[in-house]
Amino acid sequence: MSTANALGGEIDVAALHQRTLRTVVASQMLGGAGLAAGITVGALIAEDMLGSDSVAGLPAGLFTLGSALAAFLVGRWSQVAGRRWGLAGGFAAGALGAVGIVVATVLDNPVLFFVALFVYGAGSATNLQARYAGTDLAPSERRATAASVAMLATTLGAVAGPNLVEPLGDLADALGIPTLSGPFLLAAVAYAAAALVLLCFLRPDPLLTARALAAAAAETTPRPDPDTDRVAEAPGWTPGIVLGATVMVLTQFAMVAIMTMTPVHMRDHHHAMSHIGLVIGLHIAAMYLPSLITGRLVDRVGRIPMAVAAAVTLLLAGLVGAFAPGDSMPLLTLSLVLLGLGWNFGLIAGTALLIDATPCRPVPARRAASTS
Repeated sequence: MSTANALGGEIDVAALHQRTLRTVVASQMLGGAGLAAGITVGALIAEDMLGSDSVAGLPAGLFTLGSALAAFLVGRWSQVAGRRWGLAGGFAAGALGAVGIVVATVLDNPVLFFVALFVYGAGSATNLQARYAGTDLAPSERRATAASVAMLATTLGAVAGPNLVEPLGDLADALGIPTLSGPFLLAAVAYAAAALVLLCFLRPDPLLTARALAAAAAETTPRPDPDTDRVAEAPGWTPGIVLGATVMVLTQFAMVAIMTMTPVHMRDHHHAMSHIGLVIGLHIAAMYLPSLITGRLVDRVGRIPMAVAAAVTLLLAGLVGAFAPGDSMPLLTLSLVLLGLGWNFGLIAGTALLIDATPCRPVPARRAASTS
């Protein structure tokens, strides 16, 4: 469908939406490879660097804090300059953090390592925020599906990353740097490439275009009730925003709590790095691969039922992991697969709730900041 934009031209919204999705898909494939590195070996590097598994959770904490701050900054910058510059900047920061981690391992510098992990978290936040770019121009009844297409694209890189731990370790050895820093070499290249893809191809910017379309529609739509307009434009945390954010926060908390310690737990029970990479790879596959089906279920079954399904699945993952023997690959794998699936349900349901509560029309200016 062609729609007049705010400048008086014509825009084929459906075609632009599809082109935007293709660009987002390409960046997500690359971004997925970048985020997998920290999940797989970050805790192991901290354990080796400081000689204790008591700090194994610290990388995930710093990584998550960095992701949270980056999500806010990327959202704010996207609101000002558009998705293209916001997302490209976030991926560039993630690449810089990955380079910093490699340097820190070479220098055996824990302070630099933890600072770089904080910056590296920007890549993960940006990878998740990119799904919103796929929804800016989507019809309201297909928003969850559009978000799920973007998430599905992460699967290829995210699954390949953990399973390349040993080859990347060999590459690191060949370059004369610590073995476990190898995956972060991949992360630096992948995040930088994702930034370039967005800079070159995410144009016209979907968020700015959605604003222009909304402005054009507002000029031609009568406003019979000024009070209603003021209510619609009032900023603040609506119940929908609070509910969507709560679902995603609890989902992320449960997933990170179990996933972070799995590599350390497995190495303590003498599992090979290839086994750790396989379990984490299957976990990440379960996080992203079901996205297209989950998106359709969220659109058809409803946001709340799928959020409940997420809670039940995450509970099962925790119970299986708690009672699984440390040397049982099948049960550890089942626990991590359920963990990824529950995260997938919760994130897409929460995303849809958040997008529903922050419409691009008639008030598009708040969406990027609210969804950060």
